[in-house]
Amino acid sequence: MGKRGDELRHQMLHAAKDVFLEVGFERASMDVIAARAETTKRTLYAHFDNKESLFLAVVDMVRGLLLERLKLPGEYAPDPREALVRFCGKFLETLVWQRSLRMVRLSIAETERFPDGAAKLHEALFDTAQDRLEAFLHQRLKLSLKASAHTASALIARVLYPRFVRALFGLDVMTDAQLHDDRISEKIDLAPVREAVKALVPKPGK
Repeated sequence: MGKRGDELRHQMLHAAKDVFLEVGFERASMDVIAARAETTKRTLYAHFDNKESLFLAVVDMVRGLLLERLKLPGEYAPDPREALVRFCGKFLETLVWQRSLRMVRLSIAETERFPDGAAKLHEALFDTAQDRLEAFLHQRLKLSLKASAHTASALIARVLYPRFVRALFGLDVMTDAQLHDDRISEKIDLAPVREAVKALVPKPGK
């Protein structure tokens, strides 16, 4: 029996994501996507009006997956500073993962066509990470709202540069087939992250 409902939609979205990442939006074919999803083009169009709506649905799916993978800083470790180190390490790992980078590049290439989609991906990758850091710094380390915002922004900048920029240009990409929720890849050097946390985040009680 063929898949139906949410299971079928999930399969179509993942198939579409793979095709979009492989050939880009313009060259992606609804016929190929349907075949990859092991369904018919008629069924694909019953769920998505056109290729544009399918692309935006893929962006929404990726956004949700990224946010779920990143979690909240407090979930990483009992010690606040170690939690920050590991949260930032997972954030960097997620961004330099090959599949994430390909999605970022695709979104940038299609920004003029899908500005809302690009905005949603940016929100998932950067704005939400900063919001979670700000909340953690304010609640757990008792920084003021202004100090929390400034520290979170500075911390993200230190963590991402230059590793993320190099990866974005294909110079330093993490190509593991699968990310693990319970650990950070050995390809992510946490030493610079620890130095950034040490330099920018005051110790609790100070």
